[in-house]
Amino acid sequence: MRLAWFSWLLRHFTEYGYSQGLLRAAIGTAAVLVTAALVWFALHRHRPAAVAAAGLVSALGIGWLAFH
Repeated sequence: MRLAWFSWLLRHFTEYGYSQGLLRAAIGTAAVLVTAALVWFALHRHRPAAVAAAGLVSALGIGWLAFH
């Protein structure tokens, strides 16, 4: 599933906000993933909540980067 999502993102790379450059896209995506990791570690005692919250942060963050 992750591989399919990543390949879809690569196919539509220039259609969304990632067309502003590879460096900006990499920095923004890394920032979103670090934020998701921090959410995961903050909630690690409640694994289902940690998975859901980290996934939501990732999806919303990358979605925001893609359309702004």
